[in-house]
Amino acid sequence: MYIDYYKILGIDKNASQEEVKKAFRKLARKYHPDLNPNDKTAKQKFQEINEAHEVLSDPEKRKKYDQYGTDWKHAEEFEKANSYQQQSPGFEGTWQSNSRPDSDFSDFFESLFGRAASNKGNWQARFRGEDYHAELHMDLTEAYTTHKQTLTVNGQTIRITIPAGIENGQTIKIAGHGGSGINGGPNGDLYITFSVDNLPNFKRLGKNLYTTIYLDLYTAVLGGEITIGTMSGKVKCKVKPETQTHSKVKLCGKGFPVYKKEGQFGDLYVTYIVKIPTNLTPKEKELFAELSKLKS
Repeated sequence: MYIDYYKILGIDKNASQEEVKKAFRKLARKYHPDLNPNDKTAKQKFQEINEAHEVLSDPEKRKKYDQYGTDWKHAEEFEKANSYQQQSPGFEGTWQSNSRPDSDFSDFFESLFGRAASNKGNWQARFRGEDYHAELHMDLTEAYTTHKQTLTVNGQTIRITIPAGIENGQTIKIAGHGGSGINGGPNGDLYITFSVDNLPNFKRLGKNLYTTIYLDLYTAVLGGEITIGTMSGKVKCKVKPETQTHSKVKLCGKGFPVYKKEGQFGDLYVTYIVKIPTNLTPKEKELFAELSKLKS
């Protein structure tokens, strides 16, 4: 049965790679199993979206798909076998004369070259399975701690441990969780690329975090102690007298965990923004006027 990957992603056949990626991200967020825990239809849709993305995001696979349709996988195996036969007569595999062509591969061979050609024999070469590619979305809160997560890729449910400090755009390999090998060949691998979003109050650059804190005018002028929220909890911080707006302080060790380095953290950089008081009472205005005269 022909599966239209372009239709699944809602894009045109001439769509650019960036458009493929953008369409996948939009649909993956909408149908992700974690956001639709009791929706079997969403789970199936998510699997279809992943499958379509894995093919169309890879230029070589997309070319095969455009040429052979759903049978593109078998077309690739045939081309490999044919190439090995021409270049190296001693390649790993056997040729069985007059074997019955009732496998998917033979069906495809027949669809390309006719029954007479397929009846001549059936290749039994061993090939490695294809690699799968998936994208996993999370925010800084999830990436801050080591945790387990279950995901579904091409119908496979896989439980993985994600180390704290995973980087945005980082790709990890799960060996043997790709496509099945052909005729006893090894399985392919699964490559997972992580998309880690910043939080509204924290921005991450490498192992360091950046945040903005608003100071009232009186604390900025006179100094004092404030409580700052970090990703590991609240901490008290002293504010120096006459602190200027946009001044920065560094909280050592309060940044992001370093990937696969237990106990190591970056720093948290805090930018102060001084808030000018509003809705002043007549008395407050009078006092500010007196201060202004004293300063002048």
